[in-house]
Amino acid sequence: MHTATLTKAIEHNGPKPNIEVLFETDFTKEIRIAFKKGQQMKEHKTPYPIVVEIFEGHIEFGVQGKKHTLQKGALIALDGGVPHDLTAIENSIVRLTLSTSDKVERVQKVNNQ
Repeated sequence: MHTATLTKAIEHNGPKPNIEVLFETDFTKEIRIAFKKGQQMKEHKTPYPIVVEIFEGHIEFGVQGKKHTLQKGALIALDGGVPHDLTAIENSIVRLTLSTSDKVERVQKVNNQ
């Protein structure tokens, strides 16, 4: 059994979104990304499918150059290899589900671009 919370011990430190691994299972890695208003993750691709949940806030989610406005409660699933970017319209919490084959370090590298 694994437990975590999306709402406690949230840190907005520095100029970049804060990425934290909540837990890993045999089939996924669950990650919380805390954005301050205006923070972004530049365009990137993932080698594996992902699921993104807007847990709190309001995100502009770009997919292959087209912008989508996603608000609290929205879910989006992307296949691997699809270019995408995120920009926080307001303070936001995003839950990212990765395949166990994917690496958290890859997400952290995107954040440091």
